[in-house]
Amino acid sequence: MSASGVNAPLTPSRLAVSAVVAVLRSAGSRHITEEALRRDITAGAPVNPDGTVNILHYAAWLAREAGRGD
Repeated sequence: MSASGVNAPLTPSRLAVSAVVAVLRSAGSRHITEEALRRDITAGAPVNPDGTVNILHYAAWLAREAGRGD
């Protein structure tokens, strides 16, 4: 929410970690947490220079990681 109390539009290419978690949970993810996302970032998930996450790049990274069979 913005200071005016109105929900600000989400920018999929620049989401805070907490916003990524909220979006993925509302899309049905039962396992995503901020801690899990931060572990993914430590493991190489892409982040923007300002620390925000492009949710499409993150989703692509997850798909690549799942394809590795780890």
